[in-house]
Amino acid sequence: MSEAHAIVEPVAVPTFDDVYAAHVDAVYRYASNRVPAASVDDVVQETFLVVHRRLASFAGRSSVRTWVIGIVRNVARDHLRALARRPSTALDEDQQAGTDPSPADLIDRKHAVAVLDEALARMTDDQKEAFLLVEVEQLTSREAAEVLETNDNTVRTRLRAARALFAAAVTRFRARQRWGADHG
Repeated sequence: MSEAHAIVEPVAVPTFDDVYAAHVDAVYRYASNRVPAASVDDVVQETFLVVHRRLASFAGRSSVRTWVIGIVRNVARDHLRALARRPSTALDEDQQAGTDPSPADLIDRKHAVAVLDEALARMTDDQKEAFLLVEVEQLTSREAAEVLETNDNTVRTRLRAARALFAAAVTRFRARQRWGADHG
């Protein structure tokens, strides 16, 4: 049989429960870094509604992981566009329930978030997406390139610039810490 007439094996489609269990944490982290805290649950839910609707047609051209991250990326982008069209409202960012962290943990977390926010604010959207996918979601640069629909070298270039901005934010934070300790 010639290669043109070769039989293509169908892709084994995982169950929705398996996809959800394997990827809900990554979807939540991605959404947490891209949309306001009050919208994270909505974006995660919408992502898995899309996954559920489209799972049967998953063609296997990428890994399930990159396919799901691509979906949450699109859902988050659409959600941000919808938010931009709506009038602003005050949202309570502290709607999370759970145990109370220690004061030292709260300060450390606040500092870490401030450094990350400063770095992300200085990045272009393209750099930010590459940084979050590779550094937070632990995708390879090739997997990130699939999600971002670009080539691996472009992701690596964006990532290099994003890492430099992040390192600069950490350096500025440490300098402020040292100056405060010396002058406080």
